[in-house]
Amino acid sequence: MSKTYTISYNEKNALFKIRDALSQSIKKCSLSNKQIVLICIGTDRSTGDSLGPLVGEKLKFLKRQGFALFGTLENPVHAKNLRQTLDNINILYQNPFVIAVDASLGTADEVGNIVIKNTPLFPGSALDKNLPPVGDISIKGIVNVSGTLDFMVLQNTRLYIVMLLSDIISGGVYHAIIQTLGSKRFVSNDNNSQIDSLLGN
Repeated sequence: MSKTYTISYNEKNALFKIRDALSQSIKKCSLSNKQIVLICIGTDRSTGDSLGPLVGEKLKFLKRQGFALFGTLENPVHAKNLRQTLDNINILYQNPFVIAVDASLGTADEVGNIVIKNTPLFPGSALDKNLPPVGDISIKGIVNVSGTLDFMVLQNTRLYIVMLLSDIISGGVYHAIIQTLGSKRFVSNDNNSQIDSLLGN
């Protein structure tokens, strides 16, 4: 994958371009027996920041050997529990390959773009939050225009654009996982119990 891959939400076959951008890296890691971990960052308490949990919610049914998901509408990963979630992942999995999804702000021309990089993302940077970098690969959906009051911008972002981006990102990730890890559903009760225990469920 190139260092930066930008896809517009209204681009033809955007979903499959995301699949292709991710598949090579996922396939390489799966052949090395690395656990693929998707972390969907954000909160449902802010429209613009709900992109991550919405992606996670759409993918929570996707259970495959070698794939794990953190961050849904029910159990979001956000500023208050991000560090603990990363610690839990490192307890559960040895040297995982992490794909991080988060909302982002940009210029007017960038709104609606999905940016995929083979570098970490920095959650909360628009709000000056001191959080650790996340991901071997990052997927950012640009939901609105950056301004002087980014907190208010996120609060007043249209749900329509967030839903469009979440549909395309989740679809692209889904097809990348199916293409690389296979279509056979896998449920590990032991691992699910470990995750639930760490999350306090």
